[in-house]
Amino acid sequence: MAFSQAANVVDINLPHEQKPITENVPNYAADDRGDHSQTMKALTWQGKYSVKLVETAKPKIIDDTDVIIKITGSTICGSDLHLYHGVVPEMKKGDIMGHEFCGVVESTGPKATKYKFGDRVVASFQIACGTCYYCQRKLSSVCEQTNSNELANKLYGRRTAGMFGYSHFTGGFAGGQAEWVRVPYGDVNLLKLPDDVPDEKGLYLSDVLGTSWNAVVDTGVSEGDVVAIWGAGPVGQMAAEFSFLNGASRVILIDGGSGAWRLDFVKSRVAQVETVDFTKLPKGKSVTSQLKDMCDNRGPDVAIECAAGEYAQGWQHYFETLLGIETDTSELLNEMITSVRAFGRCGVTGVYAGYVCDPSITWCNHFNIGSLMQTGIRLIGNGQAPIQKYWHHLLKLIQEDTIKPLDMVTHRFDISDMEKVYASFNKREHGLQKVFVQTRHSAPPAPGAPKLTKL
Repeated sequence: MAFSQAANVVDINLPHEQKPITENVPNYAADDRGDHSQTMKALTWQGKYSVKLVETAKPKIIDDTDVIIKITGSTICGSDLHLYHGVVPEMKKGDIMGHEFCGVVESTGPKATKYKFGDRVVASFQIACGTCYYCQRKLSSVCEQTNSNELANKLYGRRTAGMFGYSHFTGGFAGGQAEWVRVPYGDVNLLKLPDDVPDEKGLYLSDVLGTSWNAVVDTGVSEGDVVAIWGAGPVGQMAAEFSFLNGASRVILIDGGSGAWRLDFVKSRVAQVETVDFTKLPKGKSVTSQLKDMCDNRGPDVAIECAAGEYAQGWQHYFETLLGIETDTSELLNEMITSVRAFGRCGVTGVYAGYVCDPSITWCNHFNIGSLMQTGIRLIGNGQAPIQKYWHHLLKLIQEDTIKPLDMVTHRFDISDMEKVYASFNKREHGLQKVFVQTRHSAPPAPGAPKLTKL
Protein backbone atom coordinates (compact mmCIF):
# COMPACT_ATOMS: atom_id res chain seq x y z
CA MET A 1 0.00 0.00 0.00
CA ALA A 2 1.13 3.55 -0.69
CA PHE A 3 0.85 4.36 3.01
CA SER A 4 4.27 2.75 3.46
CA GLN A 5 5.77 5.67 1.58
CA ALA A 6 4.99 7.96 4.53
CA ALA A 7 8.24 6.86 6.10
CA ASN A 8 10.06 8.82 3.41
CA VAL A 9 8.33 12.10 4.30
CA VAL A 10 10.36 14.57 6.35
CA ASP A 11 9.23 14.68 9.96
CA ILE A 12 7.33 17.71 11.21
CA ASN A 13 7.34 19.73 14.39
CA LEU A 14 4.41 18.76 16.54
CA PRO A 15 2.64 21.26 18.78
CA HIS A 16 3.29 21.47 22.48
CA GLU A 17 1.18 18.87 24.30
CA GLN A 18 -1.46 19.66 26.85
CA LYS A 19 -2.23 16.92 29.34
CA PRO A 20 -2.44 13.98 26.89
CA ILE A 21 -5.73 12.34 26.13
CA THR A 22 -5.76 8.57 26.55
CA GLU A 23 -5.60 7.14 23.04
CA ASN A 24 -5.41 3.61 21.67
CA VAL A 25 -8.39 2.29 23.58
CA PRO A 26 -10.08 0.49 20.69
CA ASN A 27 -11.75 -2.11 22.89
CA TYR A 28 -12.40 -1.81 26.61
CA ALA A 29 -11.46 -5.44 27.33
CA ALA A 30 -7.70 -4.88 27.52
CA ASP A 31 -5.27 -3.04 29.81
CA ASP A 32 -7.88 -2.38 32.49
CA ARG A 33 -9.61 0.22 30.33
CA GLY A 34 -13.08 -1.18 30.91
CA ASP A 35 -15.46 -2.39 33.58
CA HIS A 36 -15.18 -6.17 33.45
CA SER A 37 -18.04 -6.61 35.91
CA GLN A 38 -20.43 -5.60 33.12
CA THR A 39 -20.41 -6.58 29.46
CA MET A 40 -21.95 -5.13 26.34
CA LYS A 41 -22.52 -6.06 22.73
CA ALA A 42 -20.11 -4.39 20.30
CA LEU A 43 -19.28 -4.83 16.63
CA THR A 44 -15.60 -5.54 16.07
CA TRP A 45 -13.33 -5.61 13.03
CA GLN A 46 -11.83 -9.04 12.39
CA GLY A 47 -10.10 -8.51 9.05
CA LYS A 48 -10.93 -7.75 5.46
CA TYR A 49 -14.65 -8.29 4.82
CA SER A 50 -15.06 -9.65 8.34
CA VAL A 51 -16.84 -8.09 11.32
CA LYS A 52 -18.09 -9.85 14.46
CA LEU A 53 -20.53 -8.96 17.23
CA VAL A 54 -18.93 -9.79 20.57
CA GLU A 55 -19.57 -9.47 24.29
CA THR A 56 -16.87 -7.25 25.71
CA ALA A 57 -16.18 -5.08 28.74
CA LYS A 58 -18.24 -1.94 29.20
CA PRO A 59 -16.27 1.36 29.12
CA LYS A 60 -15.41 3.30 32.23
CA ILE A 61 -14.09 6.79 32.98
CA ILE A 62 -10.37 6.96 32.17
CA ASP A 63 -9.67 10.70 31.87
CA ASP A 64 -11.35 13.37 33.97
CA THR A 65 -13.06 14.93 30.93
CA ASP A 66 -14.64 11.64 29.78
CA VAL A 67 -18.37 11.03 29.47
CA ILE A 68 -19.86 7.54 29.27
CA ILE A 69 -23.08 7.28 27.28
CA LYS A 70 -25.56 4.51 26.70
CA ILE A 71 -25.97 4.15 22.93
CA THR A 72 -29.56 4.58 21.76
CA GLY A 73 -28.79 4.83 18.04
CA SER A 74 -25.93 4.29 15.62
CA THR A 75 -25.57 3.75 11.89
CA ILE A 76 -23.22 2.60 9.13
CA CYS A 77 -21.43 5.25 7.12
CA GLY A 78 -20.17 4.71 3.59
CA SER A 79 -16.69 5.40 4.92
CA ASP A 80 -17.05 2.40 7.27
CA LEU A 81 -16.85 0.28 4.14
CA HIS A 82 -13.24 1.42 3.67
CA LEU A 83 -12.52 -0.34 6.98
CA TYR A 84 -14.58 -3.34 5.90
CA HIS A 85 -12.57 -3.53 2.67
CA GLY A 86 -9.30 -3.37 4.59
CA VAL A 87 -7.95 -0.25 2.86
CA VAL A 88 -7.49 1.96 5.95
CA PRO A 89 -4.17 1.33 7.72
CA GLU A 90 -3.67 0.26 11.31
CA MET A 91 -6.98 -1.47 11.95
CA LYS A 92 -6.45 -4.30 14.43
CA LYS A 93 -8.48 -7.40 15.06
CA GLY A 94 -11.00 -6.73 17.82
CA ASP A 95 -11.28 -2.95 17.33
CA ILE A 96 -14.82 -1.66 18.03
CA MET A 97 -16.24 0.10 14.96
CA GLY A 98 -18.65 2.97 14.37
CA HIS A 99 -18.26 6.75 14.34
CA GLU A 100 -21.88 7.99 14.25
CA PHE A 101 -23.97 7.57 17.37
CA CYS A 102 -26.28 9.18 19.89
CA GLY A 103 -27.29 8.19 23.39
CA VAL A 104 -27.99 9.07 27.00
CA VAL A 105 -25.40 10.29 29.50
CA GLU A 106 -24.71 7.66 32.15
CA SER A 107 -21.63 8.99 33.96
CA THR A 108 -19.15 11.86 33.73
CA GLY A 109 -15.58 12.54 34.76
CA PRO A 110 -14.90 15.20 37.42
CA LYS A 111 -14.02 17.84 34.80
CA ALA A 112 -16.91 17.06 32.45
CA THR A 113 -19.54 19.47 33.73
CA LYS A 114 -21.69 20.45 30.75
CA TYR A 115 -23.98 17.42 30.73
CA LYS A 116 -25.70 15.45 33.46
CA PHE A 117 -27.06 11.97 33.96
CA GLY A 118 -29.98 11.27 31.64
CA ASP A 119 -29.27 13.98 29.04
CA ARG A 120 -29.90 12.90 25.46
CA VAL A 121 -26.86 13.70 23.34
CA VAL A 122 -25.32 13.14 19.92
CA ALA A 123 -21.55 12.82 19.46
CA SER A 124 -19.33 14.34 16.81
CA PHE A 125 -17.58 11.59 14.84
CA GLN A 126 -14.29 13.41 15.33
CA ILE A 127 -12.74 13.97 18.75
CA ALA A 128 -11.67 17.55 19.46
CA CYS A 129 -9.93 19.06 22.47
CA GLY A 130 -11.69 22.44 22.18
CA THR A 131 -8.64 24.51 23.08
CA CYS A 132 -5.93 24.12 20.43
CA TYR A 133 -5.28 26.56 17.57
CA TYR A 134 -7.68 24.85 15.16
CA CYS A 135 -10.43 24.05 17.65
CA GLN A 136 -10.52 27.71 18.68
CA ARG A 137 -11.18 28.54 15.02
CA LYS A 138 -13.97 25.92 14.76
CA LEU A 139 -11.80 23.68 12.59
CA SER A 140 -12.07 20.71 14.93
CA SER A 141 -11.34 18.10 12.24
CA VAL A 142 -7.66 19.04 12.43
CA CYS A 143 -7.46 19.22 16.22
CA GLU A 144 -3.82 19.17 17.29
CA GLN A 145 -4.31 17.23 20.52
CA THR A 146 -6.41 14.11 19.94
CA ASN A 147 -4.43 12.00 17.48
CA SER A 148 -0.73 11.42 18.04
CA ASN A 149 -0.41 8.71 15.37
CA GLU A 150 2.99 9.22 13.73
CA LEU A 151 2.07 7.66 10.39
CA ALA A 152 -0.86 10.04 9.94
CA ASN A 153 1.25 13.02 11.00
CA LYS A 154 3.96 12.22 8.48
CA LEU A 155 1.63 11.29 5.63
CA TYR A 156 -0.42 14.49 5.83
CA GLY A 157 2.27 16.88 7.05
CA ARG A 158 0.13 17.92 10.03
CA ARG A 159 -2.16 16.46 12.63
CA THR A 160 -5.75 15.45 12.12
CA ALA A 161 -8.31 14.85 14.84
CA GLY A 162 -8.93 11.51 16.45
CA MET A 163 -12.06 9.67 15.35
CA PHE A 164 -14.31 7.13 16.95
CA GLY A 165 -14.05 3.58 15.63
CA TYR A 166 -11.76 4.39 12.72
CA SER A 167 -8.44 2.62 13.31
CA HIS A 168 -5.28 3.47 15.20
CA PHE A 169 -4.44 5.74 12.26
CA THR A 170 -7.00 8.13 13.80
CA GLY A 171 -6.07 7.59 17.44
CA GLY A 172 -7.40 4.13 18.17
CA PHE A 173 -10.65 5.10 19.91
CA ALA A 174 -13.41 2.53 20.42
CA GLY A 175 -16.46 3.27 18.31
CA GLY A 176 -20.18 3.54 18.85
CA GLN A 177 -21.54 0.45 17.10
CA ALA A 178 -21.98 -0.86 20.61
CA GLU A 179 -24.21 -0.49 23.65
CA TRP A 180 -21.96 1.97 25.52
CA VAL A 181 -19.12 4.26 24.51
CA ARG A 182 -16.52 6.46 26.18
CA VAL A 183 -16.49 10.02 24.80
CA PRO A 184 -13.22 11.89 25.51
CA TYR A 185 -13.59 15.64 26.08
CA GLY A 186 -17.31 15.07 26.50
CA ASP A 187 -18.12 18.75 27.02
CA VAL A 188 -16.69 19.49 23.55
CA ASN A 189 -17.76 16.46 21.55
CA LEU A 190 -21.39 16.06 22.60
CA LEU A 191 -24.46 18.09 21.69
CA LYS A 192 -27.67 17.94 23.72
CA LEU A 193 -30.73 16.86 21.76
CA PRO A 194 -33.99 18.68 22.56
CA ASP A 195 -37.20 16.78 23.18
CA ASP A 196 -38.63 17.69 19.77
CA VAL A 197 -35.75 16.00 17.90
CA PRO A 198 -35.97 12.19 18.13
CA ASP A 199 -32.89 10.02 17.85
CA GLU A 200 -33.79 9.06 14.29
CA LYS A 201 -33.23 12.69 13.28
CA GLY A 202 -30.61 13.83 15.77
CA LEU A 203 -28.26 10.89 15.21
CA TYR A 204 -27.19 12.13 11.79
CA LEU A 205 -25.78 15.36 13.22
CA SER A 206 -22.92 13.06 14.20
CA ASP A 207 -21.52 13.02 10.67
CA VAL A 208 -23.58 12.81 7.47
CA LEU A 209 -25.50 16.08 7.84
CA GLY A 210 -22.44 18.11 8.80
CA THR A 211 -20.33 16.43 6.13
CA SER A 212 -22.89 17.14 3.41
CA TRP A 213 -23.38 20.73 4.55
CA ASN A 214 -19.63 21.31 4.66
CA ALA A 215 -19.25 19.91 1.13
CA VAL A 216 -21.74 22.46 -0.17
CA VAL A 217 -20.70 25.58 1.74
CA ASP A 218 -16.95 24.90 1.66
CA THR A 219 -17.04 24.43 -2.12
CA GLY A 220 -18.98 27.68 -2.33
CA VAL A 221 -22.32 26.68 -3.84
CA SER A 222 -24.26 29.91 -4.30
CA GLU A 223 -27.28 31.48 -6.00
CA GLY A 224 -27.83 30.23 -9.54
CA ASP A 225 -25.04 27.65 -9.61
CA VAL A 226 -25.34 24.42 -11.56
CA VAL A 227 -23.94 21.67 -9.33
CA ALA A 228 -22.82 18.17 -10.32
CA ILE A 229 -22.46 15.60 -7.52
CA TRP A 230 -20.62 12.29 -7.87
CA GLY A 231 -22.17 9.60 -5.64
CA ALA A 232 -25.87 9.16 -4.79
CA GLY A 233 -25.41 7.74 -1.31
CA PRO A 234 -26.59 9.54 1.83
CA VAL A 235 -23.90 12.26 1.65
CA GLY A 236 -24.57 12.88 -2.04
CA GLN A 237 -28.31 12.91 -1.39
CA MET A 238 -28.09 15.47 1.39
CA ALA A 239 -25.53 17.53 -0.58
CA ALA A 240 -28.12 17.74 -3.35
CA GLU A 241 -30.77 18.96 -0.90
CA PHE A 242 -28.35 21.43 0.67
CA SER A 243 -27.23 22.72 -2.74
CA PHE A 244 -30.80 23.71 -3.55
CA LEU A 245 -31.15 25.19 -0.06
CA ASN A 246 -28.09 27.36 -0.79
CA GLY A 247 -29.50 28.66 -4.07
CA ALA A 248 -28.37 26.20 -6.76
CA SER A 249 -30.50 26.43 -9.90
CA ARG A 250 -29.80 22.83 -10.95
CA VAL A 251 -28.27 19.74 -9.36
CA ILE A 252 -27.07 16.79 -11.44
CA LEU A 253 -26.39 13.53 -9.57
CA ILE A 254 -24.02 10.90 -11.02
CA ASP A 255 -23.87 7.22 -10.05
CA GLY A 256 -24.09 3.82 -11.71
CA GLY A 257 -23.44 0.11 -11.52
CA SER A 258 -24.61 -1.46 -8.26
CA GLY A 259 -25.48 2.01 -6.95
CA ALA A 260 -27.61 3.07 -9.91
CA TRP A 261 -30.88 2.41 -8.05
CA ARG A 262 -29.94 5.23 -5.67
CA LEU A 263 -30.44 7.76 -8.46
CA ASP A 264 -34.15 6.95 -8.56
CA PHE A 265 -34.26 6.82 -4.77
CA VAL A 266 -32.85 10.35 -4.42
CA LYS A 267 -35.09 11.66 -7.19
CA SER A 268 -38.11 10.34 -5.29
CA ARG A 269 -37.05 12.54 -2.35
CA VAL A 270 -35.58 15.51 -4.27
CA ALA A 271 -37.82 15.77 -7.32
CA GLN A 272 -35.91 18.56 -9.08
CA VAL A 273 -32.59 16.69 -9.16
CA GLU A 274 -31.33 15.50 -12.55
CA THR A 275 -29.47 12.21 -12.86
CA VAL A 276 -26.73 10.56 -14.93
CA ASP A 277 -26.16 6.80 -14.84
CA PHE A 278 -22.58 6.46 -16.09
CA THR A 279 -23.14 2.76 -16.89
CA LYS A 280 -25.93 3.58 -19.36
CA LEU A 281 -24.32 6.33 -21.40
CA PRO A 282 -24.30 5.81 -25.20
CA LYS A 283 -21.20 4.24 -26.67
CA GLY A 284 -18.43 6.79 -26.96
CA LYS A 285 -20.08 9.09 -24.43
CA SER A 286 -18.31 10.01 -21.18
CA VAL A 287 -19.58 11.61 -18.01
CA THR A 288 -17.67 14.75 -18.98
CA SER A 289 -19.22 15.00 -22.44
CA GLN A 290 -22.67 14.23 -21.04
CA LEU A 291 -22.37 17.04 -18.50
CA LYS A 292 -21.14 19.44 -21.18
CA ASP A 293 -24.19 18.59 -23.27
CA MET A 294 -26.46 19.24 -20.31
CA CYS A 295 -24.80 22.58 -19.48
CA ASP A 296 -24.47 24.64 -22.69
CA ASN A 297 -21.22 22.90 -23.64
CA ARG A 298 -19.41 24.62 -20.75
CA GLY A 299 -20.16 22.25 -17.87
CA PRO A 300 -21.50 22.84 -14.37
CA ASP A 301 -20.24 25.62 -12.13
CA VAL A 302 -19.49 23.31 -9.22
CA ALA A 303 -18.53 19.63 -8.88
CA ILE A 304 -18.67 17.80 -5.55
CA GLU A 305 -17.18 14.34 -5.05
CA CYS A 306 -19.19 12.27 -2.55
CA ALA A 307 -18.04 8.79 -3.58
CA ALA A 308 -14.38 8.30 -2.45
CA GLY A 309 -11.06 7.41 -3.98
CA GLU A 310 -11.52 3.69 -3.48
CA TYR A 311 -14.08 3.30 -6.26
CA ALA A 312 -12.90 3.06 -9.85
CA GLN A 313 -15.06 3.11 -12.98
CA GLY A 314 -12.54 1.85 -15.55
CA TRP A 315 -10.61 -1.43 -15.63
CA GLN A 316 -7.18 0.22 -15.58
CA HIS A 317 -7.78 1.99 -12.28
CA TYR A 318 -9.57 -1.07 -10.90
CA PHE A 319 -6.57 -3.33 -11.44
CA GLU A 320 -4.03 -0.72 -10.30
CA THR A 321 -5.97 -0.35 -7.05
CA LEU A 322 -6.31 -4.12 -6.69
CA LEU A 323 -2.55 -4.57 -7.16
CA GLY A 324 -1.70 -1.80 -4.67
CA ILE A 325 -0.20 0.47 -7.33
CA GLU A 326 -2.85 3.04 -6.45
CA THR A 327 -4.21 3.67 -2.98
CA ASP A 328 -6.80 6.16 -4.25
CA THR A 329 -7.83 6.42 -7.88
CA SER A 330 -7.76 9.84 -9.52
CA GLU A 331 -10.49 8.86 -11.97
CA LEU A 332 -13.38 10.79 -10.43
CA LEU A 333 -11.18 13.78 -9.71
CA ASN A 334 -10.21 13.94 -13.37
CA GLU A 335 -13.85 13.70 -14.41
CA MET A 336 -14.72 16.62 -12.18
CA ILE A 337 -11.81 18.74 -13.37
CA THR A 338 -12.63 18.22 -17.04
CA SER A 339 -16.40 18.50 -16.54
CA VAL A 340 -16.77 21.87 -14.81
CA ARG A 341 -16.63 25.13 -16.69
CA ALA A 342 -13.35 27.04 -16.79
CA PHE A 343 -12.62 28.56 -13.38
CA GLY A 344 -15.20 26.23 -11.87
CA ARG A 345 -14.93 24.73 -8.40
CA CYS A 346 -14.36 21.09 -7.43
CA GLY A 347 -14.91 19.98 -3.83
CA VAL A 348 -13.60 16.63 -2.56
CA THR A 349 -15.62 15.19 0.31
CA GLY A 350 -15.36 11.45 -0.42
CA VAL A 351 -12.55 9.87 1.59
CA TYR A 352 -9.11 9.85 -0.03
CA ALA A 353 -6.69 8.25 2.38
CA GLY A 354 -3.27 8.66 0.77
CA TYR A 355 -1.63 8.85 -2.64
CA VAL A 356 -3.40 8.51 -5.99
CA CYS A 357 -0.33 6.46 -6.91
CA ASP A 358 2.58 4.81 -5.15
CA PRO A 359 5.23 7.59 -5.42
CA SER A 360 7.88 5.05 -6.41
CA ILE A 361 5.92 4.14 -9.58
CA THR A 362 5.88 7.40 -11.48
CA TRP A 363 4.23 6.09 -14.64
CA CYS A 364 0.91 5.36 -12.95
CA ASN A 365 0.10 8.89 -11.79
CA HIS A 366 -2.93 9.77 -13.91
CA PHE A 367 -3.91 12.99 -12.14
CA ASN A 368 -4.79 15.64 -14.75
CA ILE A 369 -2.96 18.57 -13.20
CA GLY A 370 -2.63 20.20 -16.63
CA SER A 371 -6.39 20.73 -16.94
CA LEU A 372 -6.46 22.00 -13.35
CA MET A 373 -3.82 24.65 -14.00
CA GLN A 374 -4.54 25.62 -17.59
CA THR A 375 -8.29 26.20 -17.12
CA GLY A 376 -8.21 27.74 -13.66
CA ILE A 377 -10.07 25.04 -11.80
CA ARG A 378 -10.34 25.49 -8.04
CA LEU A 379 -9.70 22.09 -6.41
CA ILE A 380 -10.88 22.15 -2.82
CA GLY A 381 -10.23 19.42 -0.29
CA ASN A 382 -13.29 19.80 1.94
CA GLY A 383 -11.55 17.82 4.67
CA GLN A 384 -13.27 15.81 7.35
CA ALA A 385 -16.10 18.20 8.12
CA PRO A 386 -15.65 20.25 11.32
CA ILE A 387 -18.93 19.00 12.75
CA GLN A 388 -19.06 21.29 15.79
CA LYS A 389 -18.90 24.32 13.47
CA TYR A 390 -22.30 23.48 11.97
CA TRP A 391 -24.31 21.34 14.32
CA HIS A 392 -26.19 24.08 16.21
CA HIS A 393 -27.33 25.60 12.91
CA LEU A 394 -28.29 22.22 11.47
CA LEU A 395 -30.13 21.26 14.66
CA LYS A 396 -32.22 24.41 14.30
CA LEU A 397 -33.00 23.56 10.66
CA ILE A 398 -34.15 20.10 11.77
CA GLN A 399 -36.41 21.65 14.41
CA GLU A 400 -37.86 23.97 11.76
CA ASP A 401 -38.38 21.00 9.42
CA THR A 402 -36.25 22.81 6.82
CA ILE A 403 -34.03 19.76 6.46
CA LYS A 404 -35.42 16.26 6.73
CA PRO A 405 -32.91 13.60 7.83
CA LEU A 406 -35.54 10.88 7.54
CA ASP A 407 -35.54 11.40 3.75
CA MET A 408 -32.43 9.22 3.59
CA VAL A 409 -33.30 6.66 6.29
CA THR A 410 -34.71 3.46 4.81
CA HIS A 411 -34.23 0.78 7.49
CA ARG A 412 -34.03 0.16 11.21
CA PHE A 413 -32.00 -2.80 12.45
CA ASP A 414 -31.05 -4.26 15.80
CA ILE A 415 -27.40 -4.30 16.79
CA SER A 416 -27.59 -8.10 16.97
CA ASP A 417 -27.90 -8.19 13.16
CA MET A 418 -24.97 -5.92 12.39
CA GLU A 419 -22.79 -8.61 10.81
CA LYS A 420 -25.50 -9.22 8.18
CA VAL A 421 -26.22 -5.51 7.79
CA TYR A 422 -22.59 -4.81 6.87
CA ALA A 423 -22.67 -7.51 4.21
CA SER A 424 -25.91 -6.10 2.75
CA PHE A 425 -24.68 -2.51 2.93
CA ASN A 426 -21.47 -3.47 1.17
CA LYS A 427 -23.46 -4.97 -1.72
CA ARG A 428 -25.48 -1.75 -2.03
CA GLU A 429 -28.56 -3.90 -2.03
CA HIS A 430 -31.56 -2.18 -3.55
CA GLY A 431 -33.36 0.05 -1.10
CA LEU A 432 -30.70 0.15 1.63
CA GLN A 433 -29.67 3.83 1.83
CA LYS A 434 -29.14 5.03 5.41
CA VAL A 435 -29.93 2.87 8.43
CA PHE A 436 -30.74 3.36 12.10
CA VAL A 437 -29.31 0.76 14.47
CA GLN A 438 -31.07 0.24 17.79
CA THR A 439 -29.76 -1.23 21.05
CA ARG A 440 -31.43 -2.40 24.25
CA HIS A 441 -31.36 1.26 25.35
CA SER A 442 -33.30 2.62 22.36
CA ALA A 443 -36.78 4.13 22.45
CA PRO A 444 -39.47 2.74 20.11
CA PRO A 445 -39.39 4.12 16.55
CA ALA A 446 -40.40 7.77 16.29
CA PRO A 447 -43.34 8.79 14.07
CA GLY A 448 -42.31 8.65 10.41
CA ALA A 449 -39.20 6.56 11.09
CA PRO A 450 -38.77 3.03 9.66
CA LYS A 451 -39.96 0.10 11.75
CA LEU A 452 -37.59 -2.67 12.76
CA THR A 453 -36.41 -5.03 10.01
CA LYS A 454 -35.24 -8.38 11.32
CA LEU A 455 -32.59 -10.21 9.30
